[in-house]
Amino acid sequence: MGLFGRKKEETTPCCCGGNCNAQTMEDAEKAKRSGASVKVLGSGCAKCNALEAATLEALNELNMDATVDHVTDFTQIAAYGVMTTPALVVDGKVVSFGKVLKKDEVKAILSKIRG
Repeated sequence: MGLFGRKKEETTPCCCGGNCNAQTMEDAEKAKRSGASVKVLGSGCAKCNALEAATLEALNELNMDATVDHVTDFTQIAAYGVMTTPALVVDGKVVSFGKVLKKDEVKAILSKIRG
């Protein structure tokens, strides 16, 4: 009878689809700590590009001198713990994920964090 046989061991693949190793994870952590202080995380789809455009407009209106880095590498995105894109990262902290923020929403977040 196969009803009470050994339970099959389930393995959970890595968040990056099993493509990570020590080197890629180290690179992702290094990219997470350095670089631009404002980052948009996403694959480069229309929603990600809309969030990047809104962020650039908000930075210009607030007269903040910061570059916006668009991260498309899923290993680096996973290093932030983000599973739903687009996401916005300011000074190394994820401040929004899973939705496209409007310019005014980004301005409110930036002025709260940097104010």
